[in-house]
Formats: sequence, C-alpha cells, structure tokens
Amino acid sequence: MKIRPVILCGGAGTRLWPNQEKHQAKQFINFGGWTLIQKTLERVKNSIFDYPIISTNQKYLKQLKFYLKKNKVKKYKIVVEPAKMNTAPAILASALIKDISDNQPLMFLPADHLVEKNSIFNQAINKNKRYLNEKNIFIFGIKPTNPSSEYGYFLTKKNKKNLNKVTKFIEKPKLARAKQIIKRKGYWNSGMFYLRKDSIINNFKKYQNKTYKSCLDAVKKAKYRNNTYYLNKRSFNKSVKKSFDYAILEKTKKINAIKLNIPWSDLGSWREISKIYKKNKAKYFKKKNIYYRPWGRYVNLFEGKNFLVKELIVNSKSSISLQKHYHRSEHWMITQGKPEITINKKKFFKKPEESVFIPTGAVHRIENHFKKPVKIIEVQTGPILKETDITRFKDIYGRVN
Repeated sequence: MKIRPVILCGGAGTRLWPNQEKHQAKQFINFGGWTLIQKTLERVKNSIFDYPIISTNQKYLKQLKFYLKKNKVKKYKIVVEPAKMNTAPAILASALIKDISDNQPLMFLPADHLVEKNSIFNQAINKNKRYLNEKNIFIFGIKPTNPSSEYGYFLTKKNKKNLNKVTKFIEKPKLARAKQIIKRKGYWNSGMFYLRKDSIINNFKKYQNKTYKSCLDAVKKAKYRNNTYYLNKRSFNKSVKKSFDYAILEKTKKINAIKLNIPWSDLGSWREISKIYKKNKAKYFKKKNIYYRPWGRYVNLFEGKNFLVKELIVNSKSSISLQKHYHRSEHWMITQGKPEITINKKKFFKKPEESVFIPTGAVHRIENHFKKPVKIIEVQTGPILKETDITRFKDIYGRVN
C-alpha cells in the first residue's frame, strides 16, 4: 500500500508580519521563482506516495488550485476547513474522509516547510512503514545545526525494536537550555507526523473524543464537488481548538522518532529566510542591482510582495547615517564582521550569524570600527520600501535631511 501524503496548507504565517493585517501566507510567498507550496508538491511526486490530500481553508483555495495546476498535479483531494481550529481538527478531519482506508499510512506535511535532500527523507518514510500500527505515531526530528529558541525539541531512547522512543518534548527553550538539550542529543521537532488512519482515530477517541465526534460529523455532512470536501461548519466548530502536539502528542506514550540529518527549516523568521538568500546569493546577484554609497555598497537581491532582500557591505571605519523609517521595519542578519549597532538609545556589538530587528520608527545605525568589512543580509518589510523613506539625524558624510 502506498503512503498517502496529507499537506497542511491552512497556516497564515503571521510571525513574519507582526502588526500587519494584510500579508501573504508563508506557503504562497514568492521567494524568487519558487514558493514553499511548490516545493512541498514536488516532494510528494515520488513512487512511494499516492495522490495528495490537502487541508486548507476557503481563503487559500484559489491560490492552492493555481499551484496544483502549475505543478501539474492532476489527481488530488482538498479538504476545506470552515474555520481555523488549529492542527488537531485539521489533521483528524483530513484523515476521516472516505477516500482513506483504516490501515492507510498517512504522512502529514506542513505546506510551508523547506526540506532538502528529499531522497534521504523519502527513504526514511518508506523504511519505517512496516513499524506503523493502530496506536503508534512517528514524528520527524532534525539534527540541530545550532542552538535555537525558535524550535521545539524532543529527547529519545532506544526501545526493544531499536526504534527511537520519544521520552520528552521541550517547547522552544531559551538558548542556554537549548545548548544543554543538544548535548543530550535532542532533536528539533519538525512538526511532520507519520501514522495510520486507525491510529489517528484511536488516539482521538481516547484523548480528544469531543473533537473526534465533531470532526466525524463534519466529514459526514460535508458537501463534495470538484475534488473538494467542504466540511460542515456547525459540526466542525464544536471541535476543541488545539494543536496536534497539545491534543495528542503530549498525552500518548506511543511516539517514536525518525531522526534526520538534512537541511530543514520552517522559514518561520526573516532570519531563517535571510540564511536562504545568503546560501543562494549567487543565484540572486545581478550587477545592475549594486548601489554605491559613501559607507560602502548594497545589492538588491530580491523584491517580493511587501518585502525586499538586500546585502549591505559597510567598509572599514565607516557607518551608515543615524536614521529611521516611517513605512518599513528591517531584519538584519550579520554574515561578516563585528558591527556596532544603535537602536534608539541602545548600543551593542553583533557577530556573524546573529540577528537584529529594527521596528518601524526606530532610530538606528550600523558602524564598522574594524578593518574587516561588515556584511549584513537585510530584509525590509512594509508597504513602502523606497530609499526616499529615510530620515537622517546624524551623518559623517554630511547627508543630514
């Protein structure tokens, strides 16, 4: 029996757009000729997988169908949630549709994650299929590349079948604790789940029976047309609004981990997105997008909807003006050098791989006191991203407004 991929495509990506009402969901952001939903659809075009089921909401239905067509995905089923109720009801309702048999292996994939080395990923999925049963759940762990407070972690121990049994979950720890967890061979919790349909049913019946009944009713009363299930709103809204982690994973003891050492990110912050542009800088670089300034130069790498990615190079003994912006915020990731940064009344130094957030209206500056040029990947977000949106207060090159 082939594995059925279930793509969770209902996330709003609000972490990237603080205090902005109008924004793109992360899975649909064009990062330069590619989107995360496209990458996810490509990942499941493999002989181990059956056709995909996609869980989404009415708001994203048109965009989703555009990418299904663009990626030439001809066979699929869509489950439309009538309200945002977090991942537990979304996962359950998707599994309960009649197209899926009770012992069907299901691979739940967020639509907004970037996973590389797909062959290793798919091999791990196929290899562990024989261990699935009517009660257990497999989660995917990623070997940490650095201590991070942006991800959850888990710890494991080997069981009799030589599987990695999960012994503890740790939710987004502080950096000091993240370092300790990595020393104990903790892995990032990727938010990807692998289990059989009957395991989902049994776990929800045992731990979230109210949600099970409401989702079952929502699927039974769903309207079906054009490969799409429109879940019954009245029934679905009776579900308990919880994530799958809180609803099920924190309660059941039958969780095993599949550990992977592959490049992965949920691109949940502009810092993580900056890393992608840094890694693929040559692909985005164009000579015509280089702009010289008295302090050095900047290169526009990519302009998306309401965001602009640049590389700033601040020469030795140079500094940008003390300035602020009225229409944009900025996210800086230092890639070289040791800049002194001013944000309002605070001054501090930053090292490579460290990041800084500049809120709209904050007075800020970059100063380079050393011989080595400072390099920074800058992501600007906001409705106006032009150089005219600069008010200068101090400037060693005489450019004060």
